[in-house]
Amino acid sequence: MRFEVEFIDLRTQYANLRSVIDARMRAVLDHGQFVMGPEVAELERCLAARTGSRHCIACSSGTDALIMALMALGVGRGDEVITTPFTFVATAEAIALLGAEPVYVDIDPRTYNIDPTLLPAALTRRTKAIIPVSLYGQCAEMDAINEVAADHGLAVIEDGAQSFGATYKGRPSCNLCTIGCTSFFPSKPLGCYGDGGACFTQEEGLATRLQQIRIHGQDRRYHHPQIGINGRLDTIQATVLLAKLEVFDMEIVERARIGAGYSELLRDVVTTPWVETYNTSVYAQYTIQVENRMTFQEQLKSEGIPTAVHYPVPLHLQPAFARPGMGRGSFPLAETAAERVVSLPMHPYLSAGDQRKIAQAARHATAGAASASRP
Repeated sequence: MRFEVEFIDLRTQYANLRSVIDARMRAVLDHGQFVMGPEVAELERCLAARTGSRHCIACSSGTDALIMALMALGVGRGDEVITTPFTFVATAEAIALLGAEPVYVDIDPRTYNIDPTLLPAALTRRTKAIIPVSLYGQCAEMDAINEVAADHGLAVIEDGAQSFGATYKGRPSCNLCTIGCTSFFPSKPLGCYGDGGACFTQEEGLATRLQQIRIHGQDRRYHHPQIGINGRLDTIQATVLLAKLEVFDMEIVERARIGAGYSELLRDVVTTPWVETYNTSVYAQYTIQVENRMTFQEQLKSEGIPTAVHYPVPLHLQPAFARPGMGRGSFPLAETAAERVVSLPMHPYLSAGDQRKIAQAARHATAGAASASRP
């Protein structure tokens, strides 16, 4: 029988939580408050407590969380926001949608996160904020980033779409800077069954602005002191997240165990993830580097093992963000990573036996890919 494995196994997770999720959904169907119902406020209290933030503002997606955060900070036309070129398009898209300019700095080749030592050279009088991305489940080097920001009067927004549940020097992701943002897209470590996101902040004034922006800039019904968006969270999505929070700590432990297991099985043949000693990772992806990636992926596919690439084209090489004088070679570390990274199946319900099969297939595919790349 051909081996088949899920890249992310949401079906097993649902089977384990079916009674809790179904009961919570039925409660929403009964009370009928389908948008911003009482479960949304309950979720915000739970998420704020989990991160240690004074305020959590749940919203419609991780992208909207970034847009809301930038709007709350007054970022707009003519401003620059520094970020990484090695991330999903939403990070820079949110900046550009507000008329600001994304400015990139290269990555740390070990963690794939933004290199804070490169930030000072990217600063200009137009710089308004910095958005580090906590990629693949590990937080960026937030203390160094915050130090640069404080020295220049800048805000910092953590794009924690892949790192909710991770810690940096014992502190939770999304409570490490001016505003933390995350995504609850289904494939995230904590995911709902549609789109969802959240912003976190310690500052009362920012929380108020975020709450208003989320509902068309409204502070009371039909009174709009600022421009906003339709960023409200569906109540049913909040119920899914509340149910999943009951097992989230267990899932984080399992993700760490599976990530460590992969590394033990593969570190002698590929570049495995580097997690700083003072960090924990929630392994939103388990991402390695290989030679001749296409051959590697094709070999695994032939054995029933799905893979994914996060992300094959750095943002500065995307047509939507093309700029004069910024092309191939501008950010060589990000470009090298984009050509070599590939993610293996990762979820907290991956069995030890399936993981061994995946690792064994990856070892064979690595040898085949290396052989195919030789002249």
